[in-house]
Amino acid sequence: MRSVFRFPNPVNEVSARLVAGGVVVMTLLVLVLGWHWLLIPLAYGFVARVVTGPTLSPLGQVVTRGVTPRLGVNKPVPGPPKRFAQGIGATLTVGAVVAYFGFGSASAADVLVALVLVAATLESVFAYCLGCKLFALLMRTGVIPEDVCEECNDIWNRTVPSR
Repeated sequence: MRSVFRFPNPVNEVSARLVAGGVVVMTLLVLVLGWHWLLIPLAYGFVARVVTGPTLSPLGQVVTRGVTPRLGVNKPVPGPPKRFAQGIGATLTVGAVVAYFGFGSASAADVLVALVLVAATLESVFAYCLGCKLFALLMRTGVIPEDVCEECNDIWNRTVPSR
């Protein structure tokens, strides 16, 4: 039996990019229309994806069960860097929730959301994952041990099971 609290490895980059596109839409609604209530589902989504991948994330479920299968494209990429990137998103969005709802600072929340918008846009439009690049840098400098991503070195010899 598969554990709910398991992040997939590898990850379908197409799904990751589509989820990032959903994040772009949500962050734009927060910044342009001032819909700060969206900070709560935005933060929840990031936290859920860090803990379980798409399993407990509504956006992740829509993408992995609805959209990506219809596209029929699978581009496997290592899971640990994507999880790290989701962790950065979780930190920024939870910080935005605290700033807005805890301290009443819309401007601080908006700055944090703008950072998420930039990263999510780079991921969704250009397949450039800032969190993944930071993960690689931290691995090269020894901050993240190599055994955290041993499987990343052999990612091209594996396949993603179809669901």
